[in-house]
Amino acid sequence: MNTTIIGLDKKQAEELTINLNELLSNFQVYYQNLRGLHWNIKGKNFFELHVKFEEFYTDSQEKIDMIAERILTLEGTPLHTFSDYIELAKVPVGKNVTNDVEGVSLVVNSLAELLRIERFILEASDKASDEGTNSMMSDFIAEQEKTIWMLNAWLS
Repeated sequence: MNTTIIGLDKKQAEELTINLNELLSNFQVYYQNLRGLHWNIKGKNFFELHVKFEEFYTDSQEKIDMIAERILTLEGTPLHTFSDYIELAKVPVGKNVTNDVEGVSLVVNSLAELLRIERFILEASDKASDEGTNSMMSDFIAEQEKTIWMLNAWLS
């Protein structure tokens, strides 16, 4: 049989799991950046950004779980080691970022990279008639585009 239990072409589903694992890896690095920003941010915007970064990492944690569960639904195995994440991630790593503008810029740049990957997956899931993955990517994209707009407004 050349289809998965949910009726998708096995080869296309395998390719999607590879892409989703790349997204998962990038989200894990993004999540860890947000934890560091939450802990280490300093300055006059501390109270505002401390809460905002927590909001972002809580949301990211939920998305990470959704991505991993989608990989499992497609009969793949989600990556789960830091070495795998670091190997695949293209999201910039923010180490010891304490400055507000630098921190918000890191989030914007990270989201831009996540959007690039998500748009690629959106196109691939559309070709594979994978509505579950397609819908998830569409939701992520719409939310993250709005977040980038708001953060860029803050940076202005």
